[in-house]
Amino acid sequence: MAEKQSFSIKGNRKNKALVEHIAEAVFTVCALLAVAAVASITVYMIINGTPALFKVGIKEILFGTVWQPAAKDPSFGILYVILTSIVGTTAAVLIGAPVGILTAVFIEEIASPRLAAIVKPAVELLAGIPSVIYGLLGIYLLNPMMYKLEIALFADAPDHQFTGGANLISAVIVLAVMILPTVINVTVSALHAVPKQQRAASLAMGATRIQTIFKVLLPSARSGIAAAVVLGTGRAIGEAMAITLVSGSSVNMPLPFNSVRFLTTAIVAEMGYAAGLHRQVLFTIGLVLFVFIMFINISLTKILKGREDS
Repeated sequence: MAEKQSFSIKGNRKNKALVEHIAEAVFTVCALLAVAAVASITVYMIINGTPALFKVGIKEILFGTVWQPAAKDPSFGILYVILTSIVGTTAAVLIGAPVGILTAVFIEEIASPRLAAIVKPAVELLAGIPSVIYGLLGIYLLNPMMYKLEIALFADAPDHQFTGGANLISAVIVLAVMILPTVINVTVSALHAVPKQQRAASLAMGATRIQTIFKVLLPSARSGIAAAVVLGTGRAIGEAMAITLVSGSSVNMPLPFNSVRFLTTAIVAEMGYAAGLHRQVLFTIGLVLFVFIMFINISLTKILKGREDS
């Protein structure tokens, strides 16, 4: 009786070579799709965002302070909108990043396994909450508190324009809370990747646990922590819905108790009814936002590369 022959991909060189070529082709196509997506978005934003710069003028748009697109003599200055996005995002990151990093340290290094098993899912749940929910919570909880503070501070200021609590501070607090899951999760992964031998060596040399955290673990995980901060920054600068609900959405100087408008909320608030030049200027705002995000990503890449080389 003839023996039954068995064939396998592992044992057949031709099949193995075919599988390798197919896998390589699939990986290449996926990479090209990713590059094509970025290139397409970039070209689309440039094509649609630059015409208004030439029609209205770069100086009038980027450095103008009056936003009246529906006026008889329309004005399209977005300087206050740009400054609001810069100030609001920076303030949110300055608040949210330290809290997120310290929370990640608590989860990874200090909390007991039982407590960490409670805190970590709570953080992950926080990441899954829709942004509109943050906005609703801001309206019903944060804005009334800010309004009471506003009344207490400006009761004797007849020139102050009351906002009902919908101001820059409210927007910053909401953004700071929204970036926490991103910063925490990425930082936890970075700390977890630090070899346990470094912890053991530090403790064996007489360092306390807190000294080990701040002198060994955090410096070793700095690249991952930097990535967490930048991802949180991108999350903050690209948020629209929650900020629309709590910021007041008025074009003003980004002062703490002023009703303000971010780059994202400017697009969301007016794209639905904008037409003609007004619509083109909104695409220009989108282009400015796109340039900001690209600048942040490129800066991160250079910073991380420089630290790895050193």
